[in-house]
Amino acid sequence: MVIQNISSFIRNPLFLTGTLASVAATVTLTVSSVQSQGVPTVKIDGSSTVYPITEAVAEDFQKAKKGAARVTVGVSGTGGGFKKFCAGDTDISNASRPIKASEREQCKKAGINFIELPVAYDAIAVVVNKNNTWAKNLTTAELKKIWEPGAKGKITNWSQVRPGFPNAPLKLYGPGADSGTFDYFTEAINGKSKASRTDFTPSEDDNVLVQGVSRDKNALAYFGFAYYDANKSKLKIVPINGVTPSRQTVENGKYQPLARPMFIYINAKAAKRPEVKQFVEYYLSNAAKAAQSVKYVPLPAKAYSTALSHFRKPKLGTVFVGKSEVGLTIDELLRLEAQ
Repeated sequence: MVIQNISSFIRNPLFLTGTLASVAATVTLTVSSVQSQGVPTVKIDGSSTVYPITEAVAEDFQKAKKGAARVTVGVSGTGGGFKKFCAGDTDISNASRPIKASEREQCKKAGINFIELPVAYDAIAVVVNKNNTWAKNLTTAELKKIWEPGAKGKITNWSQVRPGFPNAPLKLYGPGADSGTFDYFTEAINGKSKASRTDFTPSEDDNVLVQGVSRDKNALAYFGFAYYDANKSKLKIVPINGVTPSRQTVENGKYQPLARPMFIYINAKAAKRPEVKQFVEYYLSNAAKAAQSVKYVPLPAKAYSTALSHFRKPKLGTVFVGKSEVGLTIDELLRLEAQ
């Protein structure tokens, strides 16, 4: 499949019917017109949240470096992507959270070293249907009331969330268990990764969540900001603790704890191949532009020069051993990466 424009791709009605889900939520999207035999391939998989920026970079790379490489970008969620990465099936893994200790152990057992590179910031958007007139703001305490494990089968009506909300069924949509967004949101809101009620409609395909909320006046969901922005004509974003997600509120640290860094992980052995090296260097040189184009927040120029230095060195492993990314501002990430 050749993707010409990320916004039109996200809005594509054929995609909204669950194309990814129909192939077990994992599909390889060829974002190049390069079809000739013998062209080296850079294989990428992982986060649906990081997908838009990586796809944008991959498309531009193949236009600028015709014949240099064929780049494929899969979407199977951060966790699903790391499973493939630590099995040696991919060169690069998109991740909307840092690699977990269990995943590091899987990579270690397989003899795979990796380079961790932050590429942008995302704001997790909490959204409701366009016709929802009451959820004009929610607090993190109310989000916990809605999403904590103990809410299963109990918090099922909007009137239970806050006095004054209507007597209407609360329909929930959210990322699936393999999603890094699910991991991050549950840790940030409920205090523990993967701690969540289970009686909601899950999907690693954010477009399925968009479709669900857009069709149900009483629905609520959360997912990456880019998917909200591409579908804002049929969704309404909800300020959290009085703060609306935007580039400004992410950069100044006010949209916390729902702003988080996004990463690509490079197989250190694969990084020695010319096509992978060329692609990653192109990625870091163009990540700021690509981030803006898909409505994510670019990192400061210094962050990309540091990442390039780490890639070329190479600096192996993760800076998040014993550390959490929850509530981490851009300035704090820069200090962490500089260590």
